[in-house]
Amino acid sequence: SIAEDEWTYLFDGTTTEGWRAYNGDSLPPGWVIKDSVLTFDTQLGLEQNYKGGKDIIYGAEKFDNFELYLEWKLPKGGNSGIFYHVKEGYGGPPEVSPEYQLIDDENYAAIHDLSGYNSRFGAKNPKELQDWQKTGADYAMHPADSTQKTLNPVGEWNSSTIVFTPEKVEHWLNGKKIVEFVPWSEDWQKKKNSGKWDNAPDYGKFKTGYIGLQDHASPIWFRNIKIKKL
Repeated sequence: SIAEDEWTYLFDGTTTEGWRAYNGDSLPPGWVIKDSVLTFDTQLGLEQNYKGGKDIIYGAEKFDNFELYLEWKLPKGGNSGIFYHVKEGYGGPPEVSPEYQLIDDENYAAIHDLSGYNSRFGAKNPKELQDWQKTGADYAMHPADSTQKTLNPVGEWNSSTIVFTPEKVEHWLNGKKIVEFVPWSEDWQKKKNSGKWDNAPDYGKFKTGYIGLQDHASPIWFRNIKIKKL
């Protein structure tokens, strides 16, 4: 058992031990270690006749209150995310798990057509990436504070931290706090019931679960994934 205030590595660059597909028992094709980095290689992912989802979880341990730190980078037009309190048995982590959004804020909307999707949520400019869809947001719940946000360009490393306690959740990006909210509060419930999650009854309800990483069919790179129990 890990003492409080002690970091433990979920990925240290040497092994994918503990990691597996959501609802699966091994890593989906495409997730590999290259140069000590956990990466999703889209070519490898396409080569095999694999039918399952490609989102992955650290399935060796569940966490309730924690501080999670990791470093990541995306290619142009890339998209991913960090999940926590993941519970298996659903169609995918987004149905239940809050997500710290990772995306190419600058180029994503120019490369992908968002208008159909965003129109469903009453967006004023549906072609554009919405605040709730940008990097660092508590996806579709709490947008990042743009005055505190510094996002490094595609191809460069960024660092993200999620602090979760029942009193307060914080999202950090490159050393600055960009999101803060109280989980399960009246305000939280109101947000949950007024948009993307109004038809997802179990979204955000679990108080413990796995840490997960999202495959969104683009290459992605992670390193130094570590967690501290609070």
